[in-house]
Amino acid sequence: MRSSNRSRSIAALVAAGALAFGCFSATAASATDDRSGAGGPGRHHPHASADHVVLLALDGFDIDYLDRAPMPNLAHLLKRGSLTTSTGVMTSITNPSWASIATGAWPEHHLNTAFWYDEEAGVARGSSRDIAVPTIAEAIRDQGGTVASAQWFIVQDHGTSYGDPEALYTQPGGTCERRVDDGVAVLTGKPVLSQGVEVTVPKIPDLTAVYCDTLDAIGHDGGAEDPRIPGALQMIDEQIGRLVQAAKDAGIYGRTTFVITGDHGMTTFTNGFGAEVLAAIADAGYQAEILSANQSPAADTDVVLTLGGVADVHLIGDAENDPDAAARITAAVEGLPYIHAVYDKEAQQAMHMSPKHGELLIEPAPGWSWSTPSDGVSGRHGSTTEMEVPLILAGAGVRPNAKPVAPRHIDVAPTIAALLGYDAPAAAEGRVLKEAIRVR
Repeated sequence: MRSSNRSRSIAALVAAGALAFGCFSATAASATDDRSGAGGPGRHHPHASADHVVLLALDGFDIDYLDRAPMPNLAHLLKRGSLTTSTGVMTSITNPSWASIATGAWPEHHLNTAFWYDEEAGVARGSSRDIAVPTIAEAIRDQGGTVASAQWFIVQDHGTSYGDPEALYTQPGGTCERRVDDGVAVLTGKPVLSQGVEVTVPKIPDLTAVYCDTLDAIGHDGGAEDPRIPGALQMIDEQIGRLVQAAKDAGIYGRTTFVITGDHGMTTFTNGFGAEVLAAIADAGYQAEILSANQSPAADTDVVLTLGGVADVHLIGDAENDPDAAARITAAVEGLPYIHAVYDKEAQQAMHMSPKHGELLIEPAPGWSWSTPSDGVSGRHGSTTEMEVPLILAGAGVRPNAKPVAPRHIDVAPTIAALLGYDAPAAAEGRVLKEAIRVR
């Protein structure tokens, strides 16, 4: 069903663009390409296809959202690029997902892990910004380039920081519009507040990233079919238009690539369980306990479950010394009607998941989660059913209508680096999407 919706969404958006704008003129695309703008001349990197990349990072941007509302600014961009479906990582949680986008590495190597049990400390962990390998922001800075991030938090202190005009991080909070305000200001040479200090970048950054989480907040609150989603998409489309206009005002539009993507999708659930899984594990002979972040297990606990869309399962106590425990728990749980799959360590490794996860990972069936929503409907992510997001590449260096082939989160950072003429982050495992861009 999601595959059918996805095809319809992409086709509808492309058709809307054709209807609204007709053929896009190559002359118009280069009309503002004087590279001078508020930020001064471009870098003229000998291997660059673009002088600048603007990344719009949309939390919870599900692939099936694209037919929910007209998005004329996005459709206009697509005349200079492509829209396709990108595949994320497991678990499909915000921080590990953005970490893979930022580094080009799988979770098994960048090690950003969300909702797991830290056996050494004896406590459950939530989300963090820890990253074990370099990000695209660090790679650009190490090669002499400049970056700016308007609340794309995954690169804070990983290539950007408060108050640094050549590697600027701002966190204005508030709405998506407010964060785009900072992106527009950076592109047009106006001052922004960075931890209360007014900063003006000395030149237009090579990479400017803007983060918005409106879709994620709505999806969690009311599910993937929430009636507020079309309005949010229209608002996001307006922000795309503002960023494009800022590039034009700065005189860099013809040498700027726009990259728009999400970290994970969203699905709706209306039914919950939790006690049933604990009971099934008890029937297998083990005492299980669900922990929230920073909680420690009781003395008699054998199995710790930490929840983040899926359940991270660590065996401790008597189960830790039982060679058959994982098999018994799997047998007890995987046949339950609301369980989609149980992934052992071998399966986790095949999906390049973080080694910090436990012996098992329990994934709910579609429509289910670990608790029943208080108002009857809510949204979830974290599982294999929320890994697909849109990937838009448009502008300088992008081949119009040449779609990337099976793009993944880990391909984004290497592709951005290639567009700007830089080496990819040192630990990147993804590929440059050469079929969709012009690489010199």
